[in-house]
Amino acid sequence: MTALVSSSPVKSHPMLSAKQHLLAALATELDKLQPGAGARAAFESPKVAAHGDLACTAAMQLAKALKQNPRQLGEALRESLLATPAFQQWVDAIELAGPGFINIRLKDAAKQAVVHEVLQAGAQFGQQAAKDRQVLVEFVSANPTGPLHVGHGRQAALGDAICNLLATQGEQVYREFYYNDAGVQISTLAHSTQWRAKGVKPGDAEWPETAYNGDYIQDIANDFLAGKTVKSDDREFTASGDVNDLDGMRQFAVAYLRREQDLDLQAFEVKFDNYYLESSLYTSGKVDAAVQKLREAGKTYEQDGALWLKSTDYGDDKDRVMRKGDGSYTYFVPDVAYHITKWERGFSRVVNIQGTDHHGTIARVRAGLQAAGVGIPEGYPDYVLHTMVRVMRGGEEVKISKRAGSYVTLRDLIEWTSKDAVRFFLLSRKPDTEYIFDIDLALAQNNDNPVYYVQYAHARICSVLSAWGGDIQALAQANLSALQSPQAQALMLALAKYPEMLTSAANDFAPHDVTFYLRDLASQYHSYYDAERILVDDEAVKTARLALVAATAQVLRNGLKVLGVSAPQKM
Repeated sequence: MTALVSSSPVKSHPMLSAKQHLLAALATELDKLQPGAGARAAFESPKVAAHGDLACTAAMQLAKALKQNPRQLGEALRESLLATPAFQQWVDAIELAGPGFINIRLKDAAKQAVVHEVLQAGAQFGQQAAKDRQVLVEFVSANPTGPLHVGHGRQAALGDAICNLLATQGEQVYREFYYNDAGVQISTLAHSTQWRAKGVKPGDAEWPETAYNGDYIQDIANDFLAGKTVKSDDREFTASGDVNDLDGMRQFAVAYLRREQDLDLQAFEVKFDNYYLESSLYTSGKVDAAVQKLREAGKTYEQDGALWLKSTDYGDDKDRVMRKGDGSYTYFVPDVAYHITKWERGFSRVVNIQGTDHHGTIARVRAGLQAAGVGIPEGYPDYVLHTMVRVMRGGEEVKISKRAGSYVTLRDLIEWTSKDAVRFFLLSRKPDTEYIFDIDLALAQNNDNPVYYVQYAHARICSVLSAWGGDIQALAQANLSALQSPQAQALMLALAKYPEMLTSAANDFAPHDVTFYLRDLASQYHSYYDAERILVDDEAVKTARLALVAATAQVLRNGLKVLGVSAPQKM
């Protein structure tokens, strides 16, 4: 069974109101059985639709603690629920099954009400009231050393969808991109560009093994020698054209590749509110200040010529070196300083989306933040870790992009398929599971292609509504009593799950739940379309059915928007 996470009632939403009434009544009755048990009140979806519309397993969960037979407890709970006004108003029957399952059958009016709710709320359906706090989500954060690869694409899709999910729950979301413009990789970038500017290329005897080999390095060198100006979202630089101007070449290459990243992200329709430079943490003294806080808190010690953090005090498996013998800081130290700035900027909630290779830094960053003693709570920040992506075409893995030199870029994937396919596919699995992107499947126009399947459901409804040609707004007042068939009722129950699914997906940072839901909703619609003709002669029946499919199109649009995927009217 799939748990349905309840969401707060919203004004003029009858179906949510009905479910909230039932949930509140259940909580009250559970509290009578065991004080505090009402806090865990929840409904589930029966595995078999014929068993009912909602299910409750509370009797089995409480039986052991109350030392009662679960079925007898279930019968007593059933009787008490039937006596409540909410269950009398919205419930047709309650049946006991197995060792204590409580199966609930809703009245038709309770299921039909969601259609009016969707049509009245429109694009706001499923969204919660605004909260008075900002959430910072940091994602992509790719150093400007080359084009964005498909792993960055997965992170961009994840980050943007998680931002959209949090926004549906009333969070004020702030998108941040963090990168280093002055580290070892950037030095390698500058030297690689200088070699190309001097006419040395990969394969030549003088070409260093550590240099970057992609064709883009030659493009940067050519534009630098031509004295061009490049402008990205967060910087602008004009080349001197002097092949010996290594620092100018470094700044030009960073600006050039930041512009390239911007173009990739624009093609993917991802935007950021701020770009934060790792180098600024050093130039502003924030790294030194963070280290000083840790020293003053007594959380560091000197050993073997290095400065160590007592991270084992905070659950890490061993203490960590902060400053090496040569005086340089290890890479987690600026991370600690950076997160202190997030806290000081007023972000009480922070989500970091990173590759699984960052797993080892979580414990030490959190340890550093706790040890700094600046009031940051345990578990700050939240992390979402994702695996890399493999690309397949024609049954074979694609590994090389000529432009990048050694990997498939995000722009390659978009150009080979589409922005919609890349987003939907990269979001269709849990972030920490390996994903194989099948280019042939992404191009297929059939039901095996999940994004096509969902978008086609929306386009199919638009076609019906266009053929009808009436006022969709008027459908919000339609008499829905004709919606009696099993397929219509299943579709209405699927619509009613949307707000709860959004809340659960936002809480779990799980945009893949949205893709699963949309595929299920599309399936329910296709089944309904095959079972009942919509544009019938009977005006009352036609209007009710049009209202149902119009509501379905609205929810498909809303869900696709969370994923950053379009909802075409024609296909």
